[in-house]
Amino acid sequence: MTTDHNPTGDATAHGDATAHGAAEANRRQVLLWRMLARVFGADEQPALESASVAIVEDLGLPAQLLDPSVSVDNLVQRFPELGPEFRGLMTGDDDRDRARTAALAAKLLLNLFATGTGDVTATRLAAWQQDAGWFEQALGCEAGELRAQPGQSELGGMLAGLEGDLVRRMRLREVLADPALARQLTPSMSLIEQLLRDKSNLSGVALANAKALIRRFVDEVAQVLRTQVQQTSVGPVDRSVPPKRVFRNLDLDRTIWKNLTNWNAEDERLYVDKLFYRHTARRTTPARLIVVVDQSGSMVDSMVNCTILASIFAGLPKVDVHLIAYDTRALDLTPWVSDPFEVLLRTKLGGGTNGTVAMTLARPKIVDPRNTAMVWISDFYDNRELQRDFESVHRSGTRFIPVGSVTSSGHQSVDPWFRQKLKDLGTPVISGNINKLVFELKSFLT
Repeated sequence: MTTDHNPTGDATAHGDATAHGAAEANRRQVLLWRMLARVFGADEQPALESASVAIVEDLGLPAQLLDPSVSVDNLVQRFPELGPEFRGLMTGDDDRDRARTAALAAKLLLNLFATGTGDVTATRLAAWQQDAGWFEQALGCEAGELRAQPGQSELGGMLAGLEGDLVRRMRLREVLADPALARQLTPSMSLIEQLLRDKSNLSGVALANAKALIRRFVDEVAQVLRTQVQQTSVGPVDRSVPPKRVFRNLDLDRTIWKNLTNWNAEDERLYVDKLFYRHTARRTTPARLIVVVDQSGSMVDSMVNCTILASIFAGLPKVDVHLIAYDTRALDLTPWVSDPFEVLLRTKLGGGTNGTVAMTLARPKIVDPRNTAMVWISDFYDNRELQRDFESVHRSGTRFIPVGSVTSSGHQSVDPWFRQKLKDLGTPVISGNINKLVFELKSFLT
């Protein structure tokens, strides 16, 4: 038996594969150099541009992929077949054509990072936000997922920072005065921060549009947070209250188990001389939450999230919520705690910090310490005498929950001195991640 073997053919095939691999690597390198040149320099590089055009055409991709004025969203609208390619593009699928992946990824990254300088229009901001959504999908996330909670990841904070820069460069007052342009704005934490800082300078149509955007954003965030706390309305069973002796409360399994000694083998019957009932009474004393929020500096994330969270807990039965905001003065916002929109309109971001005035307003609200939680949200760059107040509140039996402030770029900032002192007290500062605060409050209520 003989077998045919063509060593020359094998060598040729191997050589072709090697040549193809080298060509693919060269194409990827050209696309990479073009992307870097575009990000770090405003001047176009003719050689890189012409080479990139040839590569894109060879890959069967549209030439618009290289046009910086075309958003990814518009590109997908014109060429729907690219949509599935962009989704999950950066999830590490080894079966993808690497040069094609590099071309699509370069488009995403350029549109995301090459934001230029100068004024930004509402249309430009909306286009960037849509492209950021495609970038998030390329990473396997939902559009808006990373930007929604910037404090959870470095990448989310970076995206929030880029978005914030675009918002700051936008002529916001002019946009808000034009209803058509205002409708193009997509509510984001960065945009809400600018609206809250500038609301005193707005009037008429501009103020009405600003309020509509704030209301829309508040409602969207509230929907997410409400889902996270939906089970908190049920308090713990109060075993100090005797169970109600009605049939629906009868604990049949426990009754049988406790009466097994009365089993009569002769007539095969269980004689029950005692019935057992389930405890169903729950705590009737209202839990009191005192939420104190530092509104100085860059505290918009804390103000927005915590005022919304306070309003949600205020809507639960048997929960008494008080809300205080402070900078150098303290403001009791409890009368409006059920409406976070109204609370935010009454806040004024910026200014100095004096936590002592807030504590003076908050301490009298502690009537039943064992049934009270005080949530203090701040960067804690404050008068260090305030630590004595924190210790006093904690020793009283009140559940003291310090929460570090989070900037709109997602970076937490906490005074290291206070961080260590609160840790030593047994009340460590939890991260600005709102999910951790929800968990702490749920554990207090239930």
